[in-house]
Amino acid sequence: MNSEHVMILGVGNILLSDEGFGIRVVEALEERYDFPDNVSVIDGGVLGINLMGIISEADQLIVVDVIRNGGQPGDLYRIDGEAIPERIRAKNSLHQIDFLESLTLCQALDKVPETVIVGIEPKDIETLSVDLTAATADRIDDVIQMVLTELDRLEVVYTEKEGA
Repeated sequence: MNSEHVMILGVGNILLSDEGFGIRVVEALEERYDFPDNVSVIDGGVLGINLMGIISEADQLIVVDVIRNGGQPGDLYRIDGEAIPERIRAKNSLHQIDFLESLTLCQALDKVPETVIVGIEPKDIETLSVDLTAATADRIDDVIQMVLTELDRLEVVYTEKEGA
């Protein structure tokens, strides 16, 4: 049994179409699964620098977000380790700087969680809409599976809720 604090953090802005993808995934995870006490599922929204206090509590951090990588809308990505700061800087999203600053400040505090980012190539992160585009909405289950794979890797035991 793993007693490390595992955090699943969805980041994004639900008012800008696909930019809200990470939030929609963590909402779906909470609806469908029960997690042990050492796992927290956080809607990071646009907390920005306020994320630092939250992030620094985690030993293992799984971030769900949109990732602009020049691919096709709906392409899936997994980024970890050394690739993260460089990739976040390339993201060009509204909350990218806040998240990067939060991770950097955690480094200053010597409390950087092991971080993996799973995400999707967005189609539209500029239109004012609470709805995801079909290209990303269709991939929510796939990204949930990516998160569950990370939890399996960390030996986290979770259960599917009845009727979910």
